[in-house]
Amino acid sequence: MTLIAAARVIDGSGSDGPGWVRLAGGRVVERGDGAPADADRTVDAILPGFVDGHVHGARGVDFATVGADPAEAIAWHAGRGSTTLVASLATGSPADLVARLRELAPLVHAGTLAGLHLEGPFLSAGRRGAHNPDLLRSPAPAEIDALLEAGDGGVRMITLAPELPGALEVVPRLVEAGVRVAIGHTEAPADVVSRAVDLGASIVTHLFNGMPPLHHRAPGTVGVALGDPRLAVELIGDGDHLDDRVLDLALRDCAGRAMLVSDAMAAAGLGDGDYTLAGSAVTVRDGVARAADGAIAGSTSSVSDAVERLLARGADPALIAELTAVAPARALGLEVPGLAVALEGGRVSRVG
Repeated sequence: MTLIAAARVIDGSGSDGPGWVRLAGGRVVERGDGAPADADRTVDAILPGFVDGHVHGARGVDFATVGADPAEAIAWHAGRGSTTLVASLATGSPADLVARLRELAPLVHAGTLAGLHLEGPFLSAGRRGAHNPDLLRSPAPAEIDALLEAGDGGVRMITLAPELPGALEVVPRLVEAGVRVAIGHTEAPADVVSRAVDLGASIVTHLFNGMPPLHHRAPGTVGVALGDPRLAVELIGDGDHLDDRVLDLALRDCAGRAMLVSDAMAAAGLGDGDYTLAGSAVTVRDGVARAADGAIAGSTSSVSDAVERLLARGADPALIAELTAVAPARALGLEVPGLAVALEGGRVSRVG
């Protein structure tokens, strides 16, 4: 067992002060206040494990690939502090998506994954990023029902472009089924975005990416997201997807509802080279993943990389806990992480 002390122990309950945790196998088995004299290690702050609500894989594993064992990708992210993952499946054929949901649903029931996220196929062709244009389609009730049945209660979020034919009609259907509807890869005007929110959409998929930029006469998804407190927003803080000044703008305007996500794809943990994302060719150069047309195709980082960048810029650890644990858990309908003891199996991410 390892005893770690910190000037600040911060968790979802609102605690923030000197304390310590005793770990065994990466789990908290004992916790207390104050500064023990016999600590094995002392750090600046102790935070709960990160909740990554948008992650496609790592170590050569694409969560959308039928038959692929996701264990190595899950372990890679867990080793970097992301102890709760919602596995994201990029656009695939109807048959492949159904098959993969059936394969991954047992991992959700076992608690290995916190849920499944369908990022596609109900996306705008004009803002598709790396998604295969030949497989994009408008949502139809029959396919929605087939996907939810295959997921066996494990589908936690679906990203869609609300301007697509039939999209607004399926939003209430998904919400009633307990699925978070996320707005993304979209060219929808602001009034359509707001209509989707009125119907129950509650998250914006990687804000600023996969949508038109903010315009003073056409605010679009970005304008609605910055101003509507009903929307949680994903932010990819790897330094490539967002300029730091844009990230700061979102953190200010979306305080309490912003969450860091990795959007990591199969190349995470492997380095530069040629890869695929749900069947689309992706090339990674200097750590940046791009599709054949030059569009950014996910990231090669973990949530911890974004955390380190924010800490290097002077972010308070309490903000990190909000962005990586409290806000994503709240948005996704998960239990807000704490640093629970013993049977509750709380896990800790250390930030020194």
